[in-house]
Amino acid sequence: VFSPLQKQEVCGNLTLQHHMLEPVQRIPRYELLLKDYLKKLPEESPDRKDAEKSLELISTAANHSNAAIRKMEKMHKLLEVYERLGGEEDIVNPANELIKEGHIQKLSAKNGTAQDRYLFLFNSMMLYCVPKLRLIGQKFSVREKMDIAGLQVQEIAKQNVAHTFSITGKKRSLELQARTEEEKREWIHVIQATIEKHKQNSETFRAFNSSFSQEEEHLPDSSIASTSSVESMPGADGGGALGGSDSSRKSSKSKRDKEKQACKSCSESFNSITKRRHHCKQCGAVICAKCSEFKPLADNSRHNRVCKECFLQLPASPCSPGVEAVGEQKKRLAAEKQSILAAENSLFSSCLQFLEKGKTWYKMWVTIPKSEPLVLYLQGSSQDGRSPRPIPLPGYEVSLPGSGEKFEVKHVFKLCQSHQTLYFSAEDEELQMKWMEILTKAAKGETEDTAEGLGNP
Repeated sequence: VFSPLQKQEVCGNLTLQHHMLEPVQRIPRYELLLKDYLKKLPEESPDRKDAEKSLELISTAANHSNAAIRKMEKMHKLLEVYERLGGEEDIVNPANELIKEGHIQKLSAKNGTAQDRYLFLFNSMMLYCVPKLRLIGQKFSVREKMDIAGLQVQEIAKQNVAHTFSITGKKRSLELQARTEEEKREWIHVIQATIEKHKQNSETFRAFNSSFSQEEEHLPDSSIASTSSVESMPGADGGGALGGSDSSRKSSKSKRDKEKQACKSCSESFNSITKRRHHCKQCGAVICAKCSEFKPLADNSRHNRVCKECFLQLPASPCSPGVEAVGEQKKRLAAEKQSILAAENSLFSSCLQFLEKGKTWYKMWVTIPKSEPLVLYLQGSSQDGRSPRPIPLPGYEVSLPGSGEKFEVKHVFKLCQSHQTLYFSAEDEELQMKWMEILTKAAKGETEDTAEGLGNP
């Protein structure tokens, strides 16, 4: 479409991409022209003030444009690495920055042989990966994720092996070999610089938290007076001195918790964006959100989150009342779910064979309930009362297998969404077509049309 237009004389033999770059390139040109103009403009000129203000505005715009371009380039790099890792690690985060990447040889601890490996160094972590021999798709598999906090790198000397150094983390130590002495020194220098910068940022963050907690402790006199008057009111527990000591203990405990830089369970460092602090409601330990997902009671409140150690001890401890009642409640909820997914309460249901990963097909009872017409439920015959697996259908793509996908079973169709593909096999072609029609409508969010004319086979 654009080829004949680009050949016209008015376009100056330039492509569309060149013309789209013109507005971006014009900003730094204006900045240079204004600087040159101000050099030659007399100090007493009436236009001097307006010219200086114009230069300030165009310089701000130029800086903003450059910062936006750098940010987009950084996110583009993270997306490329994310795709090469096959989506194994969630690294696409504005706080992440790729520092260095490259091939490296890992020396085996058993026999000393060199194995081909790949390192991705970020500002907060290092990914130790194994290359995959694939032309398309995932290029690396993450073998170890090493936090920069607590990481150590040093040069080592081994007999008959040159250019070696070691990286030691909280959970694992690696002996690595570079191809040249220059490459080894570069890796050591970059890793050490990243560790030092991370330490400086952590100290700055710790100092900020400390000053913030001190500001909270030094409240205005009016608030202190109002607090003491509340404590002295009839019916308040304890005396004023006792209340003051309790508040000081609480503030000191809060300060100690803020100074803790890593999760007690997984030892990963905290940060204010993606790894925030939480407390176990049983023992009070400072843990991350992922390690506080254990809930001993049925309610979903934040006061019902404990660490794994406390969760495992709760059933046997006398301080966890109602554990048996919770178990009964879970059984009752599972029974209610089974009733909802029964054939008479579903828009459409049947037995299908199911495959997600590997080569083993599993027989499943597949249901779309009337109460949730946009959700597909999978119930295995050997799950013995376990909750069925829900699959929200909007956003999925329903299709037949590609020409390169061969299966031993017949009448196969699939559900695809980003990096996930689910395969189903029906007993006959009629049932296959019926499921594909229903799932396609549900994936588009068509609930009314889906509910019309459906009958279970």
